[in-house]
Amino acid sequence: MKFSYRQHLLRATLFLLGVFPLSGFCQQIIKGQVTGPQDLPIPGVNIQIQGTQRGTTSNFDGEYQVVASVQDTLVFTYMGYAPQTVAVGEQTQINIQLQENENSLGDLVINAGYYQVKDRERTGNIAKITAEEIELQPLVSPLQALQGRMAGVEISSGTDTPGAAPTIRIRGQNSLRTEGNYPLYIIDGVPINSTPVESNTSLSFAGIDPLSTMNLSNIESIEVLKDADATAIYGSRGANGVILITTKKGEGQKGIQARLYSGISTVPNKLDLLNTQQYLNIRRQAFTNDGVEPDEFNAYDLLLWDQTQETDWQEEFLGSTANITDVNISAQGGNDRTHFRLNGAFHQQETIYPADLQYQKITGGAHLDHRSKDEKFQLGLAINYGVDQNELLGDGVDFNTNAFTLSPNAPALYLEDGSLNWEEWGEAGLNNPLEGIFNTSTTTTHNLITSLNLSYEIAEGLEVKTNFGFTDFNSDEVVKMPQRSYNPAGMPLHRSLNTQSQRQSWIIEPQLNYQHQWGKLNLNALVGSTLQENQYDTFSVQGENYVAEALIGNLGAAESLINGVARNTQYRYQAVFARLGLDWDQKYYLNLTGRRDGSSRFAQGNRFANFGAIGAAWIFTEAAFFEENMEWLSFGKFRGSYGTTGSDQIPDYGYLDAYEATQGPGGLYPTALANPQYSWEVNKKGEIALQLGFLKDRISLGASAYRNRSSNQLVGYPLPATTGFNSVQANLAATVENRGWEVEFSSDNIRKGNFHWQTSFNISFPKNELIRYPGLEQSPYANTYREGHPLNIALLYEYTGIDPETGYYSVKDQNEDGVLNQEDQVVIQDRTREYFGGINNSLSYKGISLQFLVQFVKQEGSFTSLFNSGFPENQLQEFSSTSTTDHQISQTPEASLAYSRVVESDLVIEDASFIRLKTLNLSYSLPADWISALGISQAKFFMTGQNLWTLTDYRGMDPDTPIGGLAFSGLRTFTTGLQVNF
Repeated sequence: MKFSYRQHLLRATLFLLGVFPLSGFCQQIIKGQVTGPQDLPIPGVNIQIQGTQRGTTSNFDGEYQVVASVQDTLVFTYMGYAPQTVAVGEQTQINIQLQENENSLGDLVINAGYYQVKDRERTGNIAKITAEEIELQPLVSPLQALQGRMAGVEISSGTDTPGAAPTIRIRGQNSLRTEGNYPLYIIDGVPINSTPVESNTSLSFAGIDPLSTMNLSNIESIEVLKDADATAIYGSRGANGVILITTKKGEGQKGIQARLYSGISTVPNKLDLLNTQQYLNIRRQAFTNDGVEPDEFNAYDLLLWDQTQETDWQEEFLGSTANITDVNISAQGGNDRTHFRLNGAFHQQETIYPADLQYQKITGGAHLDHRSKDEKFQLGLAINYGVDQNELLGDGVDFNTNAFTLSPNAPALYLEDGSLNWEEWGEAGLNNPLEGIFNTSTTTTHNLITSLNLSYEIAEGLEVKTNFGFTDFNSDEVVKMPQRSYNPAGMPLHRSLNTQSQRQSWIIEPQLNYQHQWGKLNLNALVGSTLQENQYDTFSVQGENYVAEALIGNLGAAESLINGVARNTQYRYQAVFARLGLDWDQKYYLNLTGRRDGSSRFAQGNRFANFGAIGAAWIFTEAAFFEENMEWLSFGKFRGSYGTTGSDQIPDYGYLDAYEATQGPGGLYPTALANPQYSWEVNKKGEIALQLGFLKDRISLGASAYRNRSSNQLVGYPLPATTGFNSVQANLAATVENRGWEVEFSSDNIRKGNFHWQTSFNISFPKNELIRYPGLEQSPYANTYREGHPLNIALLYEYTGIDPETGYYSVKDQNEDGVLNQEDQVVIQDRTREYFGGINNSLSYKGISLQFLVQFVKQEGSFTSLFNSGFPENQLQEFSSTSTTDHQISQTPEASLAYSRVVESDLVIEDASFIRLKTLNLSYSLPADWISALGISQAKFFMTGQNLWTLTDYRGMDPDTPIGGLAFSGLRTFTTGLQVNF
C-alpha cells in the first residue's frame, strides 16, 4: 500500500484540533472604550496583553482596538487610576470604567533604558520627573529643571548666561578629572556626548551645553539612573550615572496645542557697597596710615576725579531687565495603529547687561509610532532638530567684577558720541574698564538627533528589536574685535577669531527580548549588542587687519590668517550586554545585568572590560502576616544592589605618540607622550534601600544608603617642564569613595471633593572622600588633595588677626621657618554640600492649580572680595570704618601681600547655606462649558516665577555659586502665559 503523506498529515491535523480546541489558537479583534468615574472617556490608557509586550493605547475618545486570543487577559493601566484586568474569552467588545486610585505610584512605569519596569517592581534606584514639572519652568537647559527635585542629583548653573553648560553630579565626584565626571545622556535611546563644547566667548569656562537646543515643552520625562543595578547595563558609559530623556509621542491624543509665555528676568540680589564719601574717607585714611603723600598717579580718585560723583555701578552694569518670550505649538493625531506628533517652538531671551545681546532658539520635532494589524511589528521614529544663536560679548569685559569694584566716583565710560572715554581714564594711567565692549560673538548651533526603533514578535513572548540612532551637532562661532574696542594709543587692528566644531555619531543596537511566565515565576530576558562611532572635528583661525569693520569675520577679507588649528578625532565603541529579570509571585525580584565593553581609547590588550550588577527586591507586605495584621502598612519593599561600572572618559589616542605640524613647511614636533599601559577606570557600587507605603499608599517613604568606590583613576599625570610635555595619560592607584543617605517622601495630604493637595520631599546626605592615594605627598597632587578628605577642598592658612605692629592681616607660620608657603596651609575646608534637597507642593481646586518648590542646601563657601581696604576699589558697607582694629587700611606692597594671603586663609570661610523659593506656578483652566462652543478643549492661563526668594547668611551675590562671592547663576524670572488645546 502506497504511503500517503497528505492523508497522514490531514489525520494528524484533525487529531490535534480535537485535543487542542481551535478557539485557543484563533485571534480576534477586541474593541472597546475606556471611561472614568463620570463616564468621560480617558485617552492614553495603556492596554496590554498580560505576559507579552503587545498592546495599544486608547485614543482621544477613549476607544481602543487590539488583537488577542480567547485565552489572553487584558490589563488596563493609567496614572491616577486603579489597574484592571479582564479575561478575553469569547468577548469582542470590552468596555472598561476605571476608578481613581488614591495613590498609584506602584503602577508608575519607569524607563530603565533598555527596558521598562513598574516603580513597585524595580530593584534599582531610578528617579523620575514628568512633563508637568519640566514645562512649567522658563529655562533653556532641561538639566536645570532637576534642581531640588531629585535626591542625590546636584545641578549648578554656574553662570547666568543662557546656553552655558550646567554642572551635574550624580552621587558626587568619582574621578580626579573634571571631564571624567560627566553622566551619560540618552535622548530617545540615542547616546549624546555630554562633554560641553569648547567656546572662545564668555562661555569658555562652562562650555556650550549640548542639550541647550532641546525644546523643554517636548520632553515627556527625565529619568536618572543612579545605582549599579540601573547603570551597569550601560557598562563604562554609566559610571557617573545615566540621564534618560524621553520626548513626547502622539499616542492617545488628537488635536493641536499652542502655548505662549512672556516675562522678564532681573538680578535677584544686590551687595551693599560704600558710597562716594565713605570710599574717599577710606582712601584718605590709607595714605595717612602709609605716610605717603597723594599725587595724581597714586591718588587719581582723590585728585583727578569728581569728589561728588556718585555712580551705582551695580545698577549700570547689572540693572537691566531681560525680556523672555517662548512660543510652542504641537499637533498630534492618528488612528488605532499609527500615531504621530509634530512640534515647533521659538525661545528668545535678552540680557541683563548694558549691551545689545540676546539668545534665540528655534526647535522642531516629529514622532511617529506604528503597530501592524496583528500587533507583532512596531516602529518608532523620533526626530529632534534645534538651532540656537547666542550673541555674547567677545572678550575682555567683565561686567560682574566691574559692577562691584569700580570706584563710585569713577568718570564716565562713554563720550557723548558713544565711543569709549579713553582720555579721562588715561590721565589716571588706566585703561577704560569697558575695553573690548564693542567686541561681539555670535555662536550658531545646529543639533540633529534621530532615532528609529524596529521590533517584531517572532513568537509569543519572543521579540527581536533594533535601535538605530544618528546625531549631528554643529557649532559655528565668530568673535569680532574691532579697533574701536581698544585704546587707539596701542594702534589696534580689526581682528576676528573663527571657530567651527562638529560632532557626529551613529549607533546600532540589535536586541532579543524574551518574556514568559510559568505559574508564579515570570522571566524577562534581554541580550543585545552595541556598535557606535563618534567623529569630532574642530577648526579655528584668527584673522587680522581687516580693511573695514563691516568685513570682520569674513576670512577672505583679512590681510593675514594666524594661529590656525585643525583637529580630527574618531572614537569607536562596541559592546555586548544582557539582562535576566526574574520575579516569583510578584513578591521576590532578581535582576542580573552584564556588559562587555570595547573602546578605541585604549591600546591593544586593554581595550575590553567586563561590567555587571545584581539587584534584588522583596515586597514583604505581600506576605500573609502583613496583610492580616498591619493593614495600615499598604506597601513595603527591601531592595539592594551591587555591581561594577567603568569609565573611558579620557582624550582619544592617549596611548600613542602625538605630533603636530610646525608653522613652517615640512616639520613636525611632538605634543604628547605615549603610554599603552593604562586601562579602564572602575567604579564599584553598592546600595540597600527600604520603601514603605502607608494608608493605602497615601503616604510613601523611601530611604537609600549607598557606597561607590572609584579606583584605577585615569588622569593626565603632570610632568616636569624639563620633559617638554605637560602631562601623560596614566592610571593612579587612588581610590575615591562616595557614600551617603537619600530620603524621599510623598504624601496625598487632602483629596476631598474638588480640592487636592500633594507634597513631595527629598533630602540627600552625601560624603565624598579620597580614601587611598599611595605616594600622595611626593606626587604633583600633594598640594591639591588630602587622604581622608573630599576631592573638593581648599587648603588654607590659619588666620591670626590684625598684626598690632603693622596693622596688616596676618596668618600663622605653622612650621616657624619664617616663610609662608603651602606647607603652612593646614586648614582644610570641605567645599562639598553637607546635605541638600527640596520640598514640592501641588494644590488644586476645580480649575485653579498652585505648585511651588523650595530648595535647600547646607554648605560652606568663601567670600574673597571687597575688603581690600585702602586700594582704589570699592568695598562692602561693613568695612566703612576707618579704624584698623578689624581690617587693614593700606595700599603698600606689604599690605597687598598680606591681603593675597588672607584671602587664602580660614578668614574667608562663610556659611553659604540657603533656602530658596525655586519655582512657583499658578494656573487657571477655564470651565469646559465656556470654551467648548469655540472648538477649544482646554484653555489655561498661568504665571510662573523662578528664584523668587532666598534666605541665607552668605554675604556674596548667590549662595548657589558660593566661591569668591561675586558670581551668580539663576536670575529672578516672572512670566505669564496662555495655553490653548484644540
